[in-house]
Amino acid sequence: MKNRTPATCKTSHENVQDLGRRRFLGSAAAAGFVLSASGLLLPSNARAADEKPQRGGHLKLGLDGGQTTDILDPGTYSGSTMFVVGFTWGDRLVTTDPQSGEALPSLAESWSSSADAKVWTFKLRQDVRFHDGSPLTMNDVVQTLRRHSDKDSKSAALGLLEDIERIEEQNGDLVITLKNGNADLPLLLTDYHLQIQQNGGMDDPENVIGTGPYKLESFEPGVRITFTRNEDDWNEDRGFVDSVEILVINDNTARIAALSSGKVHFINSLDPKTMKLLSRAPNVETLSTPGKGFYSFLMHGDTAPFDNNDLRMALKLAVDRQAMLDNILGGYGTLGNDYPVNDAYALSPTGIPQREYDPEKAAFHYKKSGHEGPISLRTSNAAFSGAVDAAVLFQSTAKEAGITLDIKREPDDGYWSNVWNKKPFCASYWGGRPTQDIRYTTTQLSTSTWNDTRYKNPDFDRKLLEARAETDQEKRAALYQEMAMMVRDNSGLILPVFNNYLNAQAKNVKGWVDDLGNDLSNGQIASRLWLAA
Repeated sequence: MKNRTPATCKTSHENVQDLGRRRFLGSAAAAGFVLSASGLLLPSNARAADEKPQRGGHLKLGLDGGQTTDILDPGTYSGSTMFVVGFTWGDRLVTTDPQSGEALPSLAESWSSSADAKVWTFKLRQDVRFHDGSPLTMNDVVQTLRRHSDKDSKSAALGLLEDIERIEEQNGDLVITLKNGNADLPLLLTDYHLQIQQNGGMDDPENVIGTGPYKLESFEPGVRITFTRNEDDWNEDRGFVDSVEILVINDNTARIAALSSGKVHFINSLDPKTMKLLSRAPNVETLSTPGKGFYSFLMHGDTAPFDNNDLRMALKLAVDRQAMLDNILGGYGTLGNDYPVNDAYALSPTGIPQREYDPEKAAFHYKKSGHEGPISLRTSNAAFSGAVDAAVLFQSTAKEAGITLDIKREPDDGYWSNVWNKKPFCASYWGGRPTQDIRYTTTQLSTSTWNDTRYKNPDFDRKLLEARAETDQEKRAALYQEMAMMVRDNSGLILPVFNNYLNAQAKNVKGWVDDLGNDLSNGQIASRLWLAA
């Protein structure tokens, strides 16, 4: 999973349109604002007023994305199963508001920064204990961040922390000094790999005696994982059941059968085609969660014939986005506009015209490009659910513009290692990222190893670095607006749709929270769900 985990989505339909105009509290802190709060993981307004959590019972989750090769070191986590595991036993320094995505206190109860957003000071929450009763110390926090940010680290969070110059304790506070200003640092610390461990996991990276809502009891990778409630949890607003059991069920049909038969209370990764059918089951509730993930087709802009922007534009105009949303996603998503940011991101662009299917304009740009002959498009359902059907639909609409697509179906096994980021035109999927900066840094920065469209624009790179350190939110939003237009009109990214996350649960399961952070209630389903009597 190329976060392809969940990593590291949603709020209600009416609220999601307003998110782009909200300010992150973490960014406000960069201007000298000191943030503090109660640290509750779930704001009270995110839960229905008549829902008072009941305690007790055994919660069973049927999840895909688990492998026999999974290990407990949080720096290695990928896939849905381990994504949830990390949030079940652990805590990060910072968490996020499920409705706005704003940075909120967790093990750090407050923070502030220098005016240039280079030096950040975090105050650690007091009287927190690990599952074995030992106290959480500043050393545990410092060592955790040092382990994940070490240049030789194998942690998946290393790329987020590479700009850290120093991590140290000063007068009882955690002080992080950056090489360059970054107004989003608190949000970087919400990455799910950064669960705080005893001595940072330096002694044993697989030691998951954490501070989270549940204690690990057994771990059979790729099969079964069990937990019991942490009775001394510092946060009483989570961890409502007595025990949690995760069953790894990678087959979609088997997951549906497990939920329908009552073997599990919750399943993830539903196919859109099964949503309506499953919603008719008497004891099942389906969950459709808009977020930041998207389906795409990628062109390498440095490889012929895709090094011609007229050809790239012709293909962008040859996609019927509405037909793809209706026929491939079953309506469970929103239209994309060829830049990787939607309204679920803070400071998201506004007023950019929606690109529409226009075979006449596509034919104009195609003729102008001078290209002739078929264009190979590689696809596989490993890319995303329905990717093969999406490619066939694309082939049909492109034909109306006089463009011939030669669909090459690749084996599911090895698609991400043999096709994605290697072949010049292919189907792909990306999960969301906490901020626009991380989103663009991952896939549009010239030097990124995951720049899967080979988009290399020095002016874009300059704007990205400028926006990263900018603490004036209006100026920052303006830079992001310009960056979105640059990617939309010049890169090799064809982004027709943002997908919803599709899950289902038994009707006696309560406490589900739509969280724009990521799928599976941003990984916190075990923390938030409870069982009605």
